[in-house]
Amino acid sequence: MGSAFLTSTRNRPAPVYNIQMASIPADIHGQRYISLATFRKNGVAVYTPIWFAEDNNKLYFMTSSKTGKYKRIRNNPQVKIAPCTIRGKITGSEFPATARILPPEEFPRVRRMINAKYWLARVPFLWRNTDASIEIEPASA
Repeated sequence: MGSAFLTSTRNRPAPVYNIQMASIPADIHGQRYISLATFRKNGVAVYTPIWFAEDNNKLYFMTSSKTGKYKRIRNNPQVKIAPCTIRGKITGSEFPATARILPPEEFPRVRRMINAKYWLARVPFLWRNTDASIEIEPASA
């Protein structure tokens, strides 16, 4: 009696959960640059080409806490991302996303990811005013 019960529960299939995980869009994955659109208080988009790193279906970048993009993200975390050239010319589709300013203890991890992807990021004087890191999570489809 007891063994029949054990056998029947062992043969049950595992439950399947349909959880939407946001992932990096294929147009963005592996690109060298992305265009980050942040929004002013009046709703006007401001496009900025940035270096970024990918980790765990999220994007990361470094900036100064004195820049406009940092202040716009602080006021409105809704952003758009798109693949672009080094000069900011958008080369693909735009995707909605949410940006989050990370705590200061996350900065070294983001810096390591950026340094691993871009050799020029290792030049210290280019980053002397950089003191903030931001996480971008693409919106789920």
